[in-house]
Amino acid sequence: MRNLFDLTGTVGLVTGGNNGIGRAMAGALAQAGANVAIWGRNETRNKDAAEFLRSHGGEVLALEVDVSDESAVVEAFAATVDGFGQVDTVFANAGVGSGITRFEDMTTDEWRYIFQVNMDGVFWTFREAVKHMKPRGNGSLVVTSSVSADIGFPRGEHYAATKAGVRALIQGIAVEYGKYGIRANAIAPGYVATGMTEGVISSEQFETKVKPRIPVGRFGVPGDFEGIAVYLASDASVWHTGDTITIDGGFLNK
Repeated sequence: MRNLFDLTGTVGLVTGGNNGIGRAMAGALAQAGANVAIWGRNETRNKDAAEFLRSHGGEVLALEVDVSDESAVVEAFAATVDGFGQVDTVFANAGVGSGITRFEDMTTDEWRYIFQVNMDGVFWTFREAVKHMKPRGNGSLVVTSSVSADIGFPRGEHYAATKAGVRALIQGIAVEYGKYGIRANAIAPGYVATGMTEGVISSEQFETKVKPRIPVGRFGVPGDFEGIAVYLASDASVWHTGDTITIDGGFLNK
């Protein structure tokens, strides 16, 4: 019987793959048999993540990439294809969080920076991916969104706006490129303990006000996203496109 989750012979690219959710997803792809490319801005984290991925077997390519730089994205995608010969799945996971600035005090530079990383970076990454995947007749695009797009998110309006925007982007891609065998989906994490969020999640306010609203009784961890990564990269999801898959421990339902 065919193993729908076997990724042997495929190539997965994970932006922001050197830490947190991205590293967990990249690890799951490698464990399922895929060759994996990770992009990240921190060279030390890239090297550490690459060693971790190689422990699962398969080939690994780690590139120092700032997704807020269009030319860097274009060059890195070309280098990834050159290194592996193909890219089958792209996880546009790289992103930056919001600060604690009140909306009325938010500067234009702060607003635009969040959009340049979280929105423009996804656009450039997926644009290059579609150019590569369309002639090949297959591919899977996955973006990391957030439940912040579904709730009022004070002092993070710019962040939430980008996370809502990428959902609209993948829906359009799913419709336009479905006939070419390209599927596009979003993952919407809830509150997950990562290096980017640990300062906030570990606060007393989150422990007393947010955690009780999560039906499963805990904050998420990066490992909670391993299964969905393999699913969306595998043949098990060939008819699944244009969707947002929420993984939040039930937070939005309470």
